[in-house]
Amino acid sequence: MPAWGALFLLWAATEATKDCPAPCTCQALETMGLWVDCRGRGLTALPALPPHTRHLLLANNSLRSVPPGAFDHLVQLQTLDVTQNPWHCDCSLTYLHLWLEDHTPEALLDVRCASPSFATLHPLGHLTGYELGNCGWQLQTPWAYPWVWWDVALVAVIVIGLALLAAILCTAREPLLLGSFIRPSGQA
Repeated sequence: MPAWGALFLLWAATEATKDCPAPCTCQALETMGLWVDCRGRGLTALPALPPHTRHLLLANNSLRSVPPGAFDHLVQLQTLDVTQNPWHCDCSLTYLHLWLEDHTPEALLDVRCASPSFATLHPLGHLTGYELGNCGWQLQTPWAYPWVWWDVALVAVIVIGLALLAAILCTAREPLLLGSFIRPSGQA
């Protein structure tokens, strides 16, 4: 390989790893993307992750939750190791549960809960959505409040009434003119 080719690869690797989070180490992959190793760094929150992360190792930290959308910008992410963290398995882990379920469902059995007490040592994959809780999430309120149905019924009655009136007016044999009710004088 010519020297300029080697320099180009070195430059590309340097550029790719410049966004590496401070507590982690990053390695550029030959096939583009990054290997981001944050294992055993005492992390209590996810660091800002580079968008071209392909392999992310977060094992053996102090992570308890993952914010919703944390991995959405990592479109190349193929490997995610989040084992050996003291996960608090409530609704704050719903996003992680769904992400793993979509991308690497077998990993759900390797992620163990540290709390709450009913979930301790259980694999995340064995917990139901009900057990994870809803953290105050509410279903959207339906648009059809009870008084809306009265309004709909009123509109329906008006439309039917107007349709009946139109039908009566269309089927009348003589035009209903004000002058037709007035008889000329002299006629009986």
